[in-house]
Amino acid sequence: MKIFLDTADIDEIRTLNETGMVDGVTTNPSLIAKAGRNILDTTAEICALVDGPVSAEVTATDYETMLKEGEKLAAIAENVTVKVPLTIDGLRVCKHLSDNGTMVNVTLCFSAAQALMAAKAGASFISPFVGRLDDIGADGMNLISDIITLYDQYHFNTEVLVASVRGPQHVVDAALLGADVVTIPPKILTQLYQHPLTDKGLAAFLADWEKTGQSIL
Repeated sequence: MKIFLDTADIDEIRTLNETGMVDGVTTNPSLIAKAGRNILDTTAEICALVDGPVSAEVTATDYETMLKEGEKLAAIAENVTVKVPLTIDGLRVCKHLSDNGTMVNVTLCFSAAQALMAAKAGASFISPFVGRLDDIGADGMNLISDIITLYDQYHFNTEVLVASVRGPQHVVDAALLGADVVTIPPKILTQLYQHPLTDKGLAAFLADWEKTGQSIL
């Protein structure tokens, strides 16, 4: 399963990209606003840092303006993935851009029916929001399972990109279900490799080593 970073913070992306764990990046208007930077400049910088897909989201809601924004974002770099909302106009833009060779990430998906429409429109990625479904008492991972089953049934090429992840267990659950991608904030990526027993074991090893008085260097 591929791991995308869900952030527009250049410093975080640069640092975590060096771990080899980052396969791509997703951004959205909220993350751009939080970074306090220009969307075009930020997208260009991220694309230069990361080899994989970089999702940059349109901000318009009507077809004509959304398409113009999508084309402008796509022109920034070859690895830009234009992110559009799961609306009828968003799907129209998805169809147009994907037919012309641009990767498209259809976002704000909350049902398998919506995921089916996105796949038929040629989406490269579908972004179901599992955490937001969990927040209202639904089971976000059930949606992931349904979408994977549906896509496998009809051999769609759209990749399932699990979004709105709340913690490491969501990541593990997504991987067990066979999701193609999970996008996570830097904080959760850090949590994936942390465990108190790892820290405890390392402390014990170092204490024992210090008693030997040896040095490898």
